[in-house]
Amino acid sequence: MFYQFDDDVVSVSTDELNDNILTIGYVNIQELSDIYRRFDFFLQSVEKCKEKSSFFSSDIEVYDRYCFVKLNVVNVSDADGLGNCFALFIKKNLLLIVNVLDQCCSNRDIFMRVMSKISCENITLEKLVCSFFEELISGDNKKLEGAEFEINSLEETVLKNKADKNFNMKLLNMKKELLTLRGYYEQLIDISEALRENENEIFEEQGLKAFHIFTDKAVRLKENVDLLRDSVVHLWDAYQAYLNMRLNQSMKVFTLMTTIFFPLTVIVGWYGMNFEFMPELHWRYGYLYVIVFSVLVVAVLYFWFKKKKWL
Repeated sequence: MFYQFDDDVVSVSTDELNDNILTIGYVNIQELSDIYRRFDFFLQSVEKCKEKSSFFSSDIEVYDRYCFVKLNVVNVSDADGLGNCFALFIKKNLLLIVNVLDQCCSNRDIFMRVMSKISCENITLEKLVCSFFEELISGDNKKLEGAEFEINSLEETVLKNKADKNFNMKLLNMKKELLTLRGYYEQLIDISEALRENENEIFEEQGLKAFHIFTDKAVRLKENVDLLRDSVVHLWDAYQAYLNMRLNQSMKVFTLMTTIFFPLTVIVGWYGMNFEFMPELHWRYGYLYVIVFSVLVVAVLYFWFKKKKWL
């Protein structure tokens, strides 16, 4: 589908396109293969759309007549999930968006939201491209705030000694998601800066400010993600300190219990010796005496440790 911005937004076919009127298009890879010659795109750019790329990588190639961008998209609400992928062909008066990979069936929705926010008044190619990029990060600040509240909630869990056995996995998943988001925003920053350089002069000089504004937004989002990653690292350290404290507390209890009952081991060893002349062995109250003496030793040690605040 193609739309041209004249006095109004008009849907046109490929044959009806006017190269002198600002146009936005949305096609899939098969449609791109059929029409790329119409726009003088190189076959190698079309082939790059079909290639699988790593999650964080972005391709931006600048030719004399157009710019080619391949962009991996991350959903901030589910950064660990499968992402989508777009390819952009940008030339004079044309922004062509190619649906490369759509795992969650949202690419078309993104395009339609871009179209709903654009008016024909003062629209330029620079504003059109930046409108698409800004739609990709729309609402990300609020979602990152939600991640911050989640981290605060996990901190309270640690402080209240309510962390469960899955706490480590929660932190690991969160750290992984933030790493993915960081790579995503770095990708957007790299693309925006490359387009702002305008090497092939397809953009108007006065319109490059739009890329500068978008770059600043992406940089702030990346900085927010870095702060969240630091918070997760601090939370990890706090959780490890909590585990060490629990272990030390347990070891302290075992050590004190061992110390308290160690004299009983001495008494047992003492009276377990097979000497013939041991007065308590033939004493009528010898058995009761050893019991009382053992209890007394344990009680004295217990209250002494209590007084020293070791218990």
